[in-house]
Amino acid sequence: QMINETMYARGAESSIIREIFSYGLERKAQIGAENVFDFSLGNPSVPAPAAVAESIKKALELPSDQLHGYTPAPGLPQCRAAVAESLNRRFGTSYEGKDVFMTVGAAASLTCTLNAVTNPGDEVIVIAPYFPEYRVWIEKAGCTCVEALADEDTFQLSVDNVLKAISDKTAAVIIDSPNNPTGAVYTCDTLTRLANVLREANAQRDPENPIMLISDEPYREIMFGGQPIQYAAKFYDDTLTCYSFSKSLSLPGERIGYVAANPRCEDAEYIVPMCGQISRGTGHNCPASLIQLAVAECLDETSDLGVYETNMELIYAELKKLGFTVVKPSGTFYIFPKALEEDANAFCKKAMKYDLALVPGDSFGCPGYFRMAYCIDTEKVRRSFAALEKFVAEEYGK
Repeated sequence: QMINETMYARGAESSIIREIFSYGLERKAQIGAENVFDFSLGNPSVPAPAAVAESIKKALELPSDQLHGYTPAPGLPQCRAAVAESLNRRFGTSYEGKDVFMTVGAAASLTCTLNAVTNPGDEVIVIAPYFPEYRVWIEKAGCTCVEALADEDTFQLSVDNVLKAISDKTAAVIIDSPNNPTGAVYTCDTLTRLANVLREANAQRDPENPIMLISDEPYREIMFGGQPIQYAAKFYDDTLTCYSFSKSLSLPGERIGYVAANPRCEDAEYIVPMCGQISRGTGHNCPASLIQLAVAECLDETSDLGVYETNMELIYAELKKLGFTVVKPSGTFYIFPKALEEDANAFCKKAMKYDLALVPGDSFGCPGYFRMAYCIDTEKVRRSFAALEKFVAEEYGK
C-alpha cells in the first residue's frame, strides 16, 4: 500500500474538527459569513500593528541580496540579537544572540526542540487539556506522549499529577501558559512548585541528563487583568522557550517564531546548532528573511490585544447565565466550558444546526468539554448569543 498509515489515521482522528470547519464554510457561502458564528479556529481577528507594515516597507528598500538572499540557518544575526536583548530587558535574563534560533512559527520551534532534547523511546509529559499537535510532534520524534491532567476546578497545572507521570524515561515536560485550550495562566506558585519537583526528580538521575522544560509561549502577551507575565525560564534553568509572533503581532500567515535556549540549561551551547541540523531534516530551515527583518524592529509592539479580554468577559458572563460549568480564562482567546451532555462531539454537532462552530475537547485530551476561540469581532460575539440561547433552550431545555 502506497499511503502512510500513521498519517492517514491522524487525519481520520481530526475528522470532527474538519467536519465542523467545512460545515461552517458551506453555511457561510449559503447564508453569509456574518450569520455563521465560527468559534472553531484560533485565527487572530485584530490587525497587525502599523509598525509591522512600516518595518516591511523599510526592509523592501534594502539591496536585493540583503533582502531576498538565504539567511543563515539559525536566522539573521541582527534578529537573533534583538530577540535576546528584548527578553533580557523584559525578564532579567542573560540571553545572547547565539542562544536564539529563528523558526518557521511555533510549530517548527516545538519540532526542533523536541528532536533536540529527546531520543526515540523517551517520554514527554503534556498537561491535559493540551494543544493536540503536541502529540503529533512528540510521536514524530519517536517518543511517547504522557498526559498529566490539570486541576479540573482551575485548569492550573497539577504538580502532583506531573510528579506521578515522571518516569525513568521522561525526557521533557511541555507547558503552555497562557494555555490553549483553557485560557489558564500558571501562577508564580505553580511554576515554583513545578520547578522544585523537576529538580527533585533530576537529583535521582544522571546530572547530565535532566528533565527539560519546554515552555510554549505563543499567547504570552495575551494576559488579562494587568497581571505580570511569569517567564518559565526564570524558575527552572533547564528550560527551552518556544515562541511565535502569530498572536502577539497577528501574523500567523508569516510563520515566524524562535527557540530561546536558557544559557544556564544543560548543554546550552549545543541546542541552537542542533536545531539547525534538525530544521534541515524537517524542511523547516531558513525562515523568510523579510519577516525576520520586520519583527526585529517590532519586538516592543503588539496588536490591540485588549479586544480579546472584552470578548472573554462577554462570553464568560453569557455561558454562566446559561448554566454552563466554565473556568474563567486569565489569558489567550480561548474558553473551555463543560458540554451540556457527556458526549462533547454530539453536543458540537447539534450546535452546528444553529450555525455555531464549536470544537469538542476530546482531541485536547479532555472529553466532555468544548473549546470556543473568541478571536472574532466583538459585535459578532454579541450577535452569537441569540443563536447560543436558542441552541441551549431547544436542545437541552435550559
